[in-house]
Amino acid sequence: MIAVLTVSLTLALAVSLAGILQTQPKVEKLDTVAVAGCLKETTSNIWTLVNATEPMVSTANAPSPKEVASMPSVGKNEFHLIGVSIFNLAEHRNHAVVVKGLLIKAAPISRLNVTSVTMVSATCPTAPK
Repeated sequence: MIAVLTVSLTLALAVSLAGILQTQPKVEKLDTVAVAGCLKETTSNIWTLVNATEPMVSTANAPSPKEVASMPSVGKNEFHLIGVSIFNLAEHRNHAVVVKGLLIKAAPISRLNVTSVTMVSATCPTAPK
């Protein structure tokens, strides 16, 4: 009797768990991307990448010199940068940089959870018209 009850409870639990798993929303994959742009501090410790290029799928590692050289220098996008407390962004304020991180698409402005910041130039390129 106990064995039958145990099997019945196990079967009921498995059916319930299968139903729960089927109703869970699918998790979207976040791409690690590289984006070039101008690093700006909009308010105290709130960082944005402006005049930014389109995100290019990449790795989380710092970009190689070859990857930096192949990146366009200016674009029309803007990204809020998050997860930046471990980076000394103040030393790159108003510099052209390549930022790598996880792209979190959102409206009106997408976010980048930063994994690396590499300075490209001490000045920002002119914004596109």
